[in-house]
Amino acid sequence: MTLGQWLHGKPRPDAPGAIRRARAYELFSAVSFAGRRRRIFGRLVTLAGVAPGDRVLDLGCGPGYLTALAARAAAPGGHALGIDPSGPMIEQARRLRAGVRCSFELGRAEAIEAPEGSVDVVLSSLAIHHIPEGVRGAAFAEMYRVLRPGGRLLIADFRPPRGRLGRHLVGATAGEVMRDNPVERIAPMATTAGFESVTTSRVGVFLHCVRAIKPDR
Repeated sequence: MTLGQWLHGKPRPDAPGAIRRARAYELFSAVSFAGRRRRIFGRLVTLAGVAPGDRVLDLGCGPGYLTALAARAAAPGGHALGIDPSGPMIEQARRLRAGVRCSFELGRAEAIEAPEGSVDVVLSSLAIHHIPEGVRGAAFAEMYRVLRPGGRLLIADFRPPRGRLGRHLVGATAGEVMRDNPVERIAPMATTAGFESVTTSRVGVFLHCVRAIKPDR
């Protein structure tokens, strides 16, 4: 059993990518970024252009670290909502980071319970590869739907190493999904959903980022 399989626990038929061992994941996340988690995730918030007054949606929020940073950037007057299909993750996020400007709810990226055009910024970090491949297109369509015209999208996901040793280590610890994560498909999916000004960049060593804008028309 890999670390990734252990963190996920027994798969749920309605949310096979949900991670159930939330406290262990929080610890693993903090350790794996080697003291740079705040700087790296802060960079994601900056790239997304989160500004005071913004309504932010964090998809696959996990224990809510990025959500909380976005909430701070959206103050005063803004709010950040994190959604995740894992009940333990939402409980952990609420326990550690919920507040007046930051809240968390159970939810799936392919079926977002938010009105059309109600969000200024959609964020997602290290979550796209957890969404079942068959519904990823629907998830991007939902991101497009809930954003207001001119709203901003920022997706960051794990960029696998190219070297044989690195790939072996990732596969042995995190599993094949991470080792073979097709991050090059993210930008085309955003374009297919209707987003414009789609650009890619790298943050840190292993984060592949895609930025895009919903047309303002």
